[in-house]
Amino acid sequence: MKKPFRIATMAYLIWLGAMLGAVLYAGVAVAPTIFHSAQWLGGELLSHYQEGLLMTRNFVLLSYAVTITILAVFFYEGYKYKMGERDKLTIATAFVVIFTGSMFNWYYLPDIVTMQMAGEKMTQSAAFVATHKGSELDFKIFALAILVLMIQNMRKACK
Repeated sequence: MKKPFRIATMAYLIWLGAMLGAVLYAGVAVAPTIFHSAQWLGGELLSHYQEGLLMTRNFVLLSYAVTITILAVFFYEGYKYKMGERDKLTIATAFVVIFTGSMFNWYYLPDIVTMQMAGEKMTQSAAFVATHKGSELDFKIFALAILVLMIQNMRKACK
């Protein structure tokens, strides 16, 4: 492996690891803390709707990193594919990362923001609940695909 590509591989793996950490932190630490603010603040200062607005802001900011990840996976894995380094699991996983990241950024997140802007009553609708559950599942698949892609690339880099 040539030195510039080795450096690119290290940067890519570090980015994937950081993104996986950000996704896990958002789901495991940030969301439960925000949605149980009364427990941490000693009383209910925020409504569930207001907590949702805060959480959405976190995910809007995280979506910028998701976009960078989509582009990094597309270009890095596309380059490897073009250079003849092809295996079915890596290609499939790269597709899943790109697809689920795109779905989160340009389907689920805009719908959730639009419904929240329509008011608290809209966020209690069946459509909002279904969209939110879909976005949670999508983000979990995104995280799992990043993990698999990271492992595949580390396995290849350590040969």
